[in-house]
Amino acid sequence: MSDGLDRGDVPLAAGAVVGPVAWVLGYLLTYLVASGRIRESGLGQLLEFLGEDGAVYKLVGWVFYNSHFVETVVDGAPVSVAGNAIGGDQGFTPLLFVVPPALLLAAGLAVARFQGSETSRDGILAGVAVVPAYLVLSVAGALLFTISAGPATGRPDVLLAVLLAGVVYPAVFGGIGGVVAGTTASDAR
Repeated sequence: MSDGLDRGDVPLAAGAVVGPVAWVLGYLLTYLVASGRIRESGLGQLLEFLGEDGAVYKLVGWVFYNSHFVETVVDGAPVSVAGNAIGGDQGFTPLLFVVPPALLLAAGLAVARFQGSETSRDGILAGVAVVPAYLVLSVAGALLFTISAGPATGRPDVLLAVLLAGVVYPAVFGGIGGVVAGTTASDAR
């Protein structure tokens, strides 16, 4: 076992740095892929016309949450709607589904390598250290990416944003990255 985990420590400080980096990079990659098409879309132009400042970055946020399988919910319109903008004939590339897992795997791997994890147990404990910071940003983003236009309000499904994007994704993929780091530690030397 590594010295840091002998004492039962989980590298929360490293996770507090790497978790947000993974979240922000995921959002930025999604922005690069989706923002142009959103800006030119009828919905994007309508929201800008209605005075919803920052509609593009918020709509990109919806797509980012969709890449975590968190649906977008629109309430208060004549019909409540829930959906996902990735895939299908009119959707964004399904490759966006790969972005959060890949970045979280890398984050878990980085934290476990930084911690010096030498076993899969140490690695998973180090890898899941990205959860708290990723969770905080996932909750904040779900609230920040809310759009109100007249009686309608659209946003990522908050419960799913907390559970899937905030807990399940970073725990599973960060943990897997940590396990990879721990089990390959002797190869890395």
